Amino acid sequence: MKIAAVLVCLMALPAAAGVPEPEGYRGEPYRAAVPDTVLGRPGLTAEDALALHARGVPFIDVLPRAARPEGLPEGTVWRDKPHQSIPGSTWLPNTGYEALPEADEAYLRAGLERATQGDPGAEAVIFCKRDCWMSWNAAKRAIGWGFSGIQWFPGGTEAWQDLGGDLEEVLPAPR
Repeated sequence: MKIAAVLVCLMALPAAAGVPEPEGYRGEPYRAAVPDTVLGRPGLTAEDALALHARGVPFIDVLPRAARPEGLPEGTVWRDKPHQSIPGSTWLPNTGYEALPEADEAYLRAGLERATQGDPGAEAVIFCKRDCWMSWNAAKRAIGWGFSGIQWFPGGTEAWQDLGGDLEEVLPAPR
């Protein structure tokens, strides 16, 4: 009887708050449940993202580029796997890691400046895949740098496809 009473009490408790935002940036594992917010700003729903895309708001994909496997024999041809993303997106690979080398940080900044046409208040959407901390890290960095129009789409390409959206092959933005 006591177990039943405990279960009833537990069921009456409000749902536990989601994943808390870390103070810094998040590292491995990058594919894990993410917070509902980035710097207190709520993430976009797939419907919100679709509406912004229809308005022509720039989308920025930060999913990493597959690395050449170590130990390939000399002379082995390595071809990147085609990257599928939300149509019209700018792909800035490798810019969502916990720690970024200066070159990747500069690449992200330059990509944001191009996407916003130099207006830090202009809207832009950062994404990668569902439950991927890379987009959260990149959005947090961008907002911290003063890009106040940045929005984060935590559902990424999977949520886009769930709504019936197509993907297209994109190449990395020039460095």
